[in-house]
Amino acid sequence: MPRDTGFPRADAENDFLRARRRQVLSRLAAWLRREPDDVNITLPFHEVVESLGVLGERRLGLRAIRLDSIVGSVDRTRDFDRRFRPTSARVRERWQRLAVAQRRGEAVPPIEVYRVGDLHFVQDGHHRVSVAHALGLELIDAYVTEVVTRIAAHGIRHRGDLIVKDYRRLFLERVPLGGEARAAVVLSDPWDYAKLGEHVEAWGFRLMQDEGAFLDRVVVARRWYAEEYQPVVGMLRQADLVGDRTETEAYLWVAAERYRLIRTHRWDADVIAALRSRR
Repeated sequence: MPRDTGFPRADAENDFLRARRRQVLSRLAAWLRREPDDVNITLPFHEVVESLGVLGERRLGLRAIRLDSIVGSVDRTRDFDRRFRPTSARVRERWQRLAVAQRRGEAVPPIEVYRVGDLHFVQDGHHRVSVAHALGLELIDAYVTEVVTRIAAHGIRHRGDLIVKDYRRLFLERVPLGGEARAAVVLSDPWDYAKLGEHVEAWGFRLMQDEGAFLDRVVVARRWYAEEYQPVVGMLRQADLVGDRTETEAYLWVAAERYRLIRTHRWDADVIAALRSRR
């Protein structure tokens, strides 16, 4: 807890001013580092779960959660930054009232949060979270409701990451990979998931034409990964064509180049050699 002068009201005022200074300095530092504009923005709960796809939810009851796991808000994204420092003076009166109560040792009701993976989003209690951060606390009591999603929340740091998650979720609905395959197919550019989805669906259509039978999406995804993706990635590794990209990015590039330059859907050593000469 910051230094206590013995005057709770004065200390609470200093707490608020200190939190505001840190918020302003944080914005300045992010600008100097040329970080994305959304790095310090509180993550919006509804955008996160929409990007990940909701399967259901369950109440977990009262838990002690880490303050640094609280990264977002259900409806108060403008009043506080990512670390729940106040972004303006409009929350000052209520903030300082709660800080005074906290410094006096008065009981503070638990907050209410949604849990998505390891992340928490505040439904009720934004000011309490902000004050707890300012006072240097590590834990806070919360009533937790867990939200189960189609795509894991791992890797979300700021709002821009939601675009990648959203396109990956849509891709996996079109190409329902599972297990090892699901983890192996990774792209950095969210738009590439749309391109890869189109590519796999076209591959599946040609497969059904060749076999004269209908195949559902699960079967197409499984066979594409085993019969197309893995063998091709293996050849790319041997030919040193992966480089500093992900294996999926390398696959997507050579798949497009193969048809553009050679007008073929086949894969063999001659195709790889031709692509390597045009790298």
